[in-house]
Amino acid sequence: MSEERTGRRGGGRAARQAARLHAVVKKVPFLTRTMAPFEVLSEEGLELIEWNADTLLEQVGIEFRDAPEARELLRGAGAEVEGERVRFPRGLARQLVQASAPRTFTQVARNPANSVEIGGSHLVFAPSYGSPFVRDLEGGRRYGTIEDFRNFVKLAYLSPWIHHSGGTICEPVDLPVNKRHLDMVYAHLRYSDKPFMGSVTHPLRAQDTVEMARIVFGAEFLEEHTAILSLINANSPLVWDATMLGAARVYAEANQAVLMTPFILAGAMSPVTVAGTATQTLAEALAGMAYVQLVRPGAPVVLGSFASSLSMQSGAPTFGTPEPALVLYVMAALARRLGVPFRSGGALTASKIADAQAAYESANTMQPTVLGGVNFVLHAAGWLEGGLTIGYEKFVLDADQCGMWHAFVQGVDLSENGQALAALLTSTPGEHFLGHAHTLANFETAFYRSPLADNASFEQWEAEGALDAAQRAARLWKQTLAEYEPPPIDEAVDEELREWIERKKASFPDSDL
Repeated sequence: MSEERTGRRGGGRAARQAARLHAVVKKVPFLTRTMAPFEVLSEEGLELIEWNADTLLEQVGIEFRDAPEARELLRGAGAEVEGERVRFPRGLARQLVQASAPRTFTQVARNPANSVEIGGSHLVFAPSYGSPFVRDLEGGRRYGTIEDFRNFVKLAYLSPWIHHSGGTICEPVDLPVNKRHLDMVYAHLRYSDKPFMGSVTHPLRAQDTVEMARIVFGAEFLEEHTAILSLINANSPLVWDATMLGAARVYAEANQAVLMTPFILAGAMSPVTVAGTATQTLAEALAGMAYVQLVRPGAPVVLGSFASSLSMQSGAPTFGTPEPALVLYVMAALARRLGVPFRSGGALTASKIADAQAAYESANTMQPTVLGGVNFVLHAAGWLEGGLTIGYEKFVLDADQCGMWHAFVQGVDLSENGQALAALLTSTPGEHFLGHAHTLANFETAFYRSPLADNASFEQWEAEGALDAAQRAARLWKQTLAEYEPPPIDEAVDEELREWIERKKASFPDSDL
């Protein structure tokens, strides 16, 4: 076959892939499940975990390090404080959370059509978070830059299956540590109009995020609405530190939402067992959420769980294994019983590249994520190397899988069209359905169509370059970025925001701390 013909066919295939990408629903701000969550424990088993968590809070307690204000707030609510250790009388932490924490809340986006509902039967996909490195097929593994950060914001914005702009998608190490948060938050606000996450590396940076959101959304509006969601990690085992608590306080005081998430590698930061890890996770999360409710009753909180296993031979974290999946199922059920939204899951893998290991480990994490009833999914796209790296190819491959999960959570259509009884009754035995009126009326939307999967014959695949999945993904993300156009923004608001950032940067020297 001639190169000219091969090029035409390859170009045609690329165009068809792009068309499929943009032919899907343009705005799917969040998903809503139609099926009951999968349960792995009986009510008695969940009650036992809750009892054990209360026992841990009562007898051992949680350290609130370098946080005298937090300890005094908890003391005033009835907790026992000894030095930095805070012990909760049985049931106190749960009572504080259930008294005021909302079961669901809306995170408003700059474009109201992209606002998300967090909690209940809803499911929100957000990109990977916190990677210092990025990877692509051409450049390999390297430190992330602000250009990479903006690229991933744009890819998340353009994907119909990623509902959220995320937070620290990658670390832009080409910017000073004490100022990079300003450029990151601006990227979320300017290059996307989906919901976003704020900075948490210092309480003052959290305050900067709130101030920037007030410029964009209006101070009065922000007082009554939640426009920022932020990740607050416990310093497991059984410690909340001043940095995280300080950032959580800033957001809670401003009525903005926080994900109170114990980050646990079982075997090192918790017991090796599923029940022990779930007990510790619940205890740490309850203590953190109780504190947030004391700062501002009714401030949105999300019970977070990030639990992975540990190789007992090497000490390296592992992903996609059975035990963390069981922890996820248990924690999702405990969050429902508590009455707060739940964060966990993602497309997690220890693989360094977008290969078969990355695929099956990510699938093994995403399946319990969706079936278990997770509400907010951080790391839904891009995660590699245990979170050290975010990959361009992995990002679009994962986003494609999120699209498939979107189709799955809709469940079985039992409408008249879904039953297709008329089609069954009007087709004779042995006659195919390809030309039937029902098929013709539904063929464009009947099945999820991947922009990346190759379902062609071997000969056609070979003629079009014999590209593997990663190579096809590389072509797609580059084409997507080339076609990117920023969402509209009020020019006066954008100018005010940029001027505020420049003044802020000029007010203190650069620092790597």
